[in-house]
Amino acid sequence: MPDYYVAPPMPTCDANYRQVAGSHYQLPIQPWDYIIQNKLGYLEGNIIKYVTRYKEKNGIDDLLKASHYLDKLIETYK
Repeated sequence: MPDYYVAPPMPTCDANYRQVAGSHYQLPIQPWDYIIQNKLGYLEGNIIKYVTRYKEKNGIDDLLKASHYLDKLIETYK
């Protein structure tokens, strides 16, 4: 018997089909899938998220949030 613990495999489930509160936006690709597939970082990911959802959720507030994240991304650009 090994001297370390091996966790059992996690049950398979597609998070795209499970929603915690609210509802998913009906999009050809979920923003988090786009973010992961394109290996984007935290700031870029939030920009994508807010720009993608602004029409369906918080309007100008989401665009301002995206702009705030973009300002930080520009500030940290090297």
